[in-house]
Amino acid sequence: MKHIVLKHIVLKHIVLKHIVLKHIVLKHIVLKHIVLKHIVLKHIVLKHIWNKMGEEMNSSEFRIHNSSKVYGSSTVGEGTIILENVILGYPEHKILMEILKQGLEIEDYDFPGCTIGPDSIIRAGSTIFSRVRAGKNFKTGHNVMIRENTDIGNNVLIGTNVIIDGNVRIGDNVSIQGNVYIPTNVTIEDNVFIGPCAVLANDKYPIRKEYPLKGPVLRKGASIGANATLLPGVEIGEGAMVAGGALVTKDLPPWKLAAGVPAKILDLPGDLKELNKI
Repeated sequence: MKHIVLKHIVLKHIVLKHIVLKHIVLKHIVLKHIVLKHIVLKHIVLKHIWNKMGEEMNSSEFRIHNSSKVYGSSTVGEGTIILENVILGYPEHKILMEILKQGLEIEDYDFPGCTIGPDSIIRAGSTIFSRVRAGKNFKTGHNVMIRENTDIGNNVLIGTNVIIDGNVRIGDNVSIQGNVYIPTNVTIEDNVFIGPCAVLANDKYPIRKEYPLKGPVLRKGASIGANATLLPGVEIGEGAMVAGGALVTKDLPPWKLAAGVPAKILDLPGDLKELNKI
């Protein structure tokens, strides 16, 4: 470390636990009149860092904007960019209740974070809960929320304002457009496309009657049009298509088309009988 000047620095409420820093180079850094409050770094592994304190966290492996926050033992892959006001590893409900019960600060409680794979981009305002695992080349729009226990494959795009309510499985090469709602207990296989403002449901009798929450299953290469609604438990077969605005109330066989309200099952035109290229 060379030529480092630290003047009038106030550090308050800082928690540093289980941090591994390797190959760090800090040169010609000047910090003057800097106030750092309520900074929390727990269980974060940072390697090969060339960094200016007080600015965004930059390295040859990833970049995290200084307005973003990381909770728990979160991992960010090489080449990934985390933009403004993102929250990674946000504690799920049961963790928050345990923290409250024990009278602890969030920073003092050890819990799982999230995993974001290499070459990914998390855009401003997004919140990724604990126990979310995303593969490589994962891209989000702005203000995305992905809740706990969600597995996301490689080369997945999730558009602006999408809500994924947890316990969801998403395969590889999936495109989910803006303002889509995905409830708990949904399976989305490889090469699926979901158009903007589509809604998937998982509660057959909301509030009125006990019913196990069961979301739709979207098989490989299925396409869902804009503003379509899929009712609880329906299965969209491999290569099948749902027209825009359709209300799907029953299973759609592979390579068929659902259109209308309620949707009718129609033959899929021959020139559309090929898997999505996402």
